[in-house]
Amino acid sequence: MNWSQVEGQWKTLKAKARQKWGKLTNDDIEQIRGRRDELIARLQKRYGDERDDLERQVDDWVRTIDEQPRSPRS
Repeated sequence: MNWSQVEGQWKTLKAKARQKWGKLTNDDIEQIRGRRDELIARLQKRYGDERDDLERQVDDWVRTIDEQPRSPRS
């Protein structure tokens, strides 16, 4: 998945983002709107981690979204 896909699917992915990063508030999630830089900025504010570390975490998270099994279609 790439970032344009994340942005386009943000409404369905925001629950997964909240699950991954529990310190994000509902307002954070709404303001992010799938924008990578905004997600990283909000994570930095909530967790205080270095930007480089957060960029890796976010990129790893996007990769795992592709790896998660999807439910079979009927």
